[in-house]
Parts: sequence; C-alpha cells; structure tokens
Amino acid sequence: MAKPVILSVDDDPEVLQAVARDLRRAYGDRFRVLRADSGAAALSVLKQLKLRDETAALLLVDQRMPQMSGVEFLEQALEVFPHVKRALLTAYADTDAAIRAINTVQIDYYLMKPWDPPEERLYPVLDDLLDDWLSSFRPPFGGIRVIGNRWSPQSHQVKDFLARNQVPYQWLDIELVEEAQHLASYANPQRMPLLPLVLLPDGERLEQPSNVQIAQKIGLKTQAERPFYDLVIVGGGPSGLAAAVYGASEGLETVMIEREAPGGQAGSSSRIENYLGFPVGLSGSDLARRAVTQARRFGVEILTPQEVTGVRVEDPYRIVKLADGGEISCHALLIATGVAWRKLNVPGLEELTGAGVYYGAAQTEALACQGEDVYIVGGANSAGQAAMYFAKFAHQVTMLVRGDSLQKGMSQYLVDQIGAMDNIRVQLNSSVVEAKGETSLSAITILDATSGEKQTVAATSLFIFIGATPYTDWLDGVVQRDKRGFVLAGPDLLRDGKPPKGWTLERAPFLLETNVPGIFVAGDVRYGSVKRVASGVGEGAIAVQFIHQYLSKV
Repeated sequence: MAKPVILSVDDDPEVLQAVARDLRRAYGDRFRVLRADSGAAALSVLKQLKLRDETAALLLVDQRMPQMSGVEFLEQALEVFPHVKRALLTAYADTDAAIRAINTVQIDYYLMKPWDPPEERLYPVLDDLLDDWLSSFRPPFGGIRVIGNRWSPQSHQVKDFLARNQVPYQWLDIELVEEAQHLASYANPQRMPLLPLVLLPDGERLEQPSNVQIAQKIGLKTQAERPFYDLVIVGGGPSGLAAAVYGASEGLETVMIEREAPGGQAGSSSRIENYLGFPVGLSGSDLARRAVTQARRFGVEILTPQEVTGVRVEDPYRIVKLADGGEISCHALLIATGVAWRKLNVPGLEELTGAGVYYGAAQTEALACQGEDVYIVGGANSAGQAAMYFAKFAHQVTMLVRGDSLQKGMSQYLVDQIGAMDNIRVQLNSSVVEAKGETSLSAITILDATSGEKQTVAATSLFIFIGATPYTDWLDGVVQRDKRGFVLAGPDLLRDGKPPKGWTLERAPFLLETNVPGIFVAGDVRYGSVKRVASGVGEGAIAVQFIHQYLSKV
C-alpha cells in the first residue's frame, strides 16, 4: 500500500521548498510528502490520488495565494478527502482570517510564519494532528475499482471476468454510491466517462474495456512465448487443468489456452462438497486457484483470455489458429473446452441478459441481491449450489425446476441441504416462458406444466443453470462430433469394430483419442462423459498417459 500523503501548498517557491524539506525530514519514513504551487494544482493532485485509491493525511496550506486562497482551496479539498487534517500557514496579518476559517472549513490548526525552529514550532503540532488521523485511519481497498450500473451488461461482463480470473476488485454502483460519481468526474472533467469505468491502482482508467484490454493491464498472458509445444490444451476447466499439471510435471512443454478464465463452468460453482479430499467442501474458484498455482509451478504456460478458432493437421504437427490471427503448433492437442450454459429460448431473455438475467454468475452478482427475491432456473447440482449460496444474501430464493423431482438431477446431499433452508422454495414442473422489462428485468412469467396455468411475478434477478452446450464449432471438418457437438473418441468412433474414416494407423484410437491421431478429448465436451468435476479431473490425467503413448511413436 502507498504511504499516506502530506501535501504542502504555497505559491512562494522558497517557502514551499523549505516546508517540504522539513516535512520529509520528520515524516518521510511514514508519509509521502508532495507539494503544489497553487490551489488549482493541489486540487488536481488530490483528485489523482483519489483515482489511484491513495489517501491524504494532512494538508498544510498557505492562506495568501493568487486565484485561490488557502481557505477557498480547503473548502474544495474537503469534497475530495473529507477526513484529511487541515493546517493553515498564515502571516501575522492573516490571523483574523485564520481564526474565521476555523468555523468555515473547520481547520485543525493554523501556524504562523516563520516556523523556525521546526522542532519547537512545527513538529509538535503536526505530530498531534497525524497521530489523531492515524487513530481513525482505515487503509483504502488498494486494488482495481469498477464503476458502473448494476443493470448494465457491460458492467456485468467486467465484474464477471475479474471475478472468474480471481482478480480482487471493488464494485461502485454509480446510481447508489456518491463516491462513484465523484471518481467519474475526476477521471474525465470534460464529460461523463463511458461506463463501466475501470480504475487501476496506478491511476490509469479504462472506459468500457474489453476483456483483452483488462487482461493486458492486469498482467494476464494472451500471447504464447514460443511457436511450438509438445502439448497444447484448449480449455482451462478441471480436465484441462489436470492435464496441464500431469503433462508438465512429466516433462511435456505445455501451453493451456482458455477463452474466459481458468476453472471453466466448475470454477463458477459457489460450493463443491463432494470432491474427494475436501470434507468441508470448497468453492469452484478455490479449486481453480489451487490448480492454476500448481500448473504454473510445473511450468505450464497459461493464455487467457485467448480463443482458438480453428485447427488443421500437417503431420506430424497439429496447428491451432487463435482469434488474434496467431498460430501455435504441437505434436499433441487436447480438447478440454467443456460446456457452456444452454441459452433459454424465451421471449425477452436475450434482450435482458446481463441486466437482471444471468447465466451462472452466482458469485459475481450475489451481493447485489441482498434482501431481494431471486429466481433460479435449473435442477442439477450447479443450480442447487447456487441456491444455497444465494440463500445467504437474498430474502427468498425460488428454484424453478422443469422436472417433478430434484432427486432426478441433483446429488442427495444438496437436496437435503435445500430442504433444510427456510428461504429456499422449490417449484417443480415449472418453467419460465417470458421475461419482461425495459432496461432491466422487472417480471417473469412462469408456466406450471401440471395445470397449464401461467403466473406473472415481479422479479429483478433471474439466474439460469440449465443444460450443456459444447463449444466445438472450431473443430468442424476435422474432428468428428455428434449432432449436438460433443466430441467422439475411442470406442464411440468404431463402427462394427472398424476404425473411423480416414484413420491411417494400424492400431485403434486410444480411449480418449479422436478420429485424428494425436488429437485427444477430455471432460464434459466428450460424448458420453460424466458431468462431474472429479471425472473431468480423472479424464484429464488419463489423457496425458495416452498422449505419452502417442508421442513415443511420433
């Protein structure tokens, strides 16, 4: 954290230099001493400090300055830092003005010029003021701040990207937090900045940034260090991370490419309680963080956010094309792209996505739902985990489940936990058929499949956790998939015991190998996979063993 600032303001260069010298000598070890030669310049300094999330402890200001007197400056400075200590430097003729200033801007002290010797006439006064300030000082957040509107899809995108990449940030709603309005005006005095506005710790600000722009500023890697790797892994969910750890730890030069954030869909789970070795459970983000740390320790290169848009084969190489136009080649390629939430094709939902309608995103938006009623669509583990998490914040959580029983798609431990929560209501045989709202969600219409009745209820937050859509269009024409886009591998490729069309090797495809030798698949994107974190991790580890066998023959 940066040192708190002592700011000296005086239009006389000699006096300003002398004050700064004496301040640094006594307080330079604990405070950063800055100076300004006018009230206007000093206000600019304070606003820049605010944008960098730094703080001012003391203002030592000369009263007689052109354009803006010391008292006039302090009046404006208090709007930026209302709790800063304030001391006025006055000449003998200014004492009456200084005394009047005690009432107008509540200055804490006024000092007469000259203040020599400072040990007797300056430091004792400032010691008291600074000790008093320190006694109530609470360090600022010190990280990234995001200013935006709760109902803005762009604001949600930024928050979700930072949260899923486990980058701490502070959210400031411009409609609810007065400080957010001030910071926006400091960032661009000429016009209202485009929201969301991202304030970085070094004072730089980004207006309506893309995920890639944010990634570049916070140090995430989007470019590969080399053109060739032993193993390229596309997807950073549990299966991809497990393969990265096992591959790199066994000597393979490995790069993992993730288009959003490591952890995948599992990384957004608020609580996973049936993962082996964690008896009290852990969040998906915790699991992802541990796995990423482990992978990097073994030398895995992680590119995020980066997207693979195509693949081609030039034996013995498999070459992936990236969204930015770059290419990476490898001997072995592992497809571990997982699945995305299936879009709910209902009137009104698409227009309101990010503005009250969300796919996943429980951890990103839960705090904003404090004391509200929340609706969740889905009846599998992900929906149940989200319901339990929202129950900590919301007044009531209503689960809208299309089936007639939770047990059909949800682990029993979750069913039992949900049943024990007073503020979770499960509505079976129910589905959302319409969403309403102008700029944000205001109501949803629910269909009861048993009675055929429709009911419209007020709603500001709808979270959807249904189905699984694989992200595999980039494999078109190269890797075989089923009608829904899931990747076929191993025995699922064999027809009457015969290898797939175009297969050139004498052996049959390995268990997790696709119709293209050297291209493997693991996790939820594989046809017939078990949609569980543990199975994804297991497949990622097993895939590496088959990759070693393949590489031994290349």
